[in-house]
Amino acid sequence: MSYAEVERRLKSGKIVILDGGTGTELERRGVPMDQEAWCGPATLDHLDVLEQVHCDYITAGADIITANTYASSRLMLAPAGLGDRFEEINLAAIDAAHRARKTSRRPGIAVAGSLSHMLPMVAGADKTDLARAPGQAEMVDAFGELAELHRQAGCDLILLEMMYHPDRMAAAFEAAIATGLPVWAGFSARRSSDDQILSFAVDSDIPFAETIQVLADFDVAAAGIMHTSSNVIGDAINILRTGFDGPTTAYPDSGYFKMPRWQFHDVIPPAELLQFANQWVVNGVQVLGGCCGLSPEHIATLASLRDPD
Repeated sequence: MSYAEVERRLKSGKIVILDGGTGTELERRGVPMDQEAWCGPATLDHLDVLEQVHCDYITAGADIITANTYASSRLMLAPAGLGDRFEEINLAAIDAAHRARKTSRRPGIAVAGSLSHMLPMVAGADKTDLARAPGQAEMVDAFGELAELHRQAGCDLILLEMMYHPDRMAAAFEAAIATGLPVWAGFSARRSSDDQILSFAVDSDIPFAETIQVLADFDVAAAGIMHTSSNVIGDAINILRTGFDGPTTAYPDSGYFKMPRWQFHDVIPPAELLQFANQWVVNGVQVLGGCCGLSPEHIATLASLRDPD
């Protein structure tokens, strides 16, 4: 599905299916994760597995597959000693998605480039290592470099993924928008102990309503909630809609992270995910998929909600 076809489906009110987790699916299939750069370097030695992951998501019903570029900005690769292989790693990741699209029996699948504001993390935890956080200029350069590579390598759109930190989001948005590609913004949220919806940031309590204010400054083609528990997404979408009236996306995670590994504990069963997804669709969500911990089985279940072509 070319992006023009994705756009046509959205404008006609139809459902579009996104894939599930890429990095976690590699890990689930036995691919080792890097101690510094998580799933980014996995592309180098496991292209066959990566391509098969994409193929399996297409077979499951995904209209859009996501290149394994979430954790492969230079900010992540350099601490792993792989900064000089930035282009090699990212071009190989995007090429794997293109090959899967080409060999698929389903024509016209769109390839999305993933751009996050992930920074070096504390080992064994799910938080940024603030002692190694780069300066603003370095982030601007790194996000711009990866976004432009997505354009040059032929991605159909850019997914801004796991947007949650005000100090980093603007640089990522600016980089993605500058490419001229369609940009979809995926925000991440959490629920506080007193039932408030907050940014996913764990080092401070940032109201989610403040997080989405970035949308006032950037014109994105779609926006939604991702890498967020299924039971939080509905409330977060209600807040999102106070500042955005375009197509809405929802792709939750399940399990939790301890750098550099995903913990596949209590992963939501596909049937339970479908119950949540039905609620999201009733509330106007048009793009459904999965994030970390979710697999082709989950996407196949969500695809049952997809409207006929």
